[in-house]
Amino acid sequence: MTTPTTHTPRFDRGRWAHPGPETVGPGVHRIPLPLPDDGLRAVNVYALEGLTEGLVLVDGGWSIPESRTALEDALGELGHDLGEISHVLVTHIHRDHYTQAVELRRLLGSRVYLGAGERRGLELLGELRTDEPVGSLATLRRAGAHELAERVAAMYDGDFDATVWEAPDRWLQAEELNFGDVRLTVVPTPGHTQGHVVYLDQARGLLFSGDHVLPHITPSIGFELGGPTLPLGDYLDSLRLMTTLADARLLPAHGPVGDSVHTRVGELLAHHDDRLAETLAALDGRTRTAYEVAGELGWTRRRVPFSKLGPFDQMLAVNETAAHLDVLVARGRADRTRTDEVNRYTPVVVDGSAHRAVQPPST
Repeated sequence: MTTPTTHTPRFDRGRWAHPGPETVGPGVHRIPLPLPDDGLRAVNVYALEGLTEGLVLVDGGWSIPESRTALEDALGELGHDLGEISHVLVTHIHRDHYTQAVELRRLLGSRVYLGAGERRGLELLGELRTDEPVGSLATLRRAGAHELAERVAAMYDGDFDATVWEAPDRWLQAEELNFGDVRLTVVPTPGHTQGHVVYLDQARGLLFSGDHVLPHITPSIGFELGGPTLPLGDYLDSLRLMTTLADARLLPAHGPVGDSVHTRVGELLAHHDDRLAETLAALDGRTRTAYEVAGELGWTRRRVPFSKLGPFDQMLAVNETAAHLDVLVARGRADRTRTDEVNRYTPVVVDGSAHRAVQPPST
């Protein structure tokens, strides 16, 4: 679940999603595109000028008519049109980032780039031909939330267009991309998805962070097909990787532009340390499932009880709780056993007290 990690005034939290371009630096423009009926409200794509040919977009948006119209209108305000888009550099495979990139390729011949770690997830989407959250449903069942899994599955009507999940023109590794005056370093950041990448413009001190580093929330973890065994561990490692790079301005996929990647990464790491401690405390010396632990925690910035969340948000909450419990196991703070295909977690007693393990480790 996208859990808020700071308390920002309300007027700041919504202004970024208003339509129209925002110039965030010479030749760099933030364009929010709509996400109807989604709590995130909008997704930022970034239009980069200074190419020998056309424009580069970082992320593509969701392939819906209102998104394409908003993109076309924003580019028009900047004196450009859709036909100038030569490349779309996507941060990850989720529909609000990837599917309009595929549409732009069909319309304009734009080239689509995507992190190589997304290959298996893309293949599974084509094989299963469904946007039902199959991996997350399996996580729910392992968490002992079988009834919730059935309710979530019933929300999907099977109306799935597999054609929007075509392969990219190029799979990206850790590498340098050059487009005329625009030079970007591709940095793989697995966690939110296995193949998530960020794009670092070292010369201008900008990080196009996708969903990896967000200004007000922390992204959902492990919400994908064929996910890794320790997605939160991967995410935390990828956050720490950001601190080894030169600090940069934060250009996120959701929310306003920020001044410092390092500052925000520090807040995110502290948030997850706190959440790990909360999760361990919720075990309360007992053997419990992730579903049971999720029910003991507060959600969103208002600390909403689990029972007050809708089915989809309950699924995200259980997935996140399971991810935190699995990190506690990896760090030796909890044990995990499986009975009847359900994982159960028990706190590890340290120096005679299970709650000594609440202190977050340094690694």
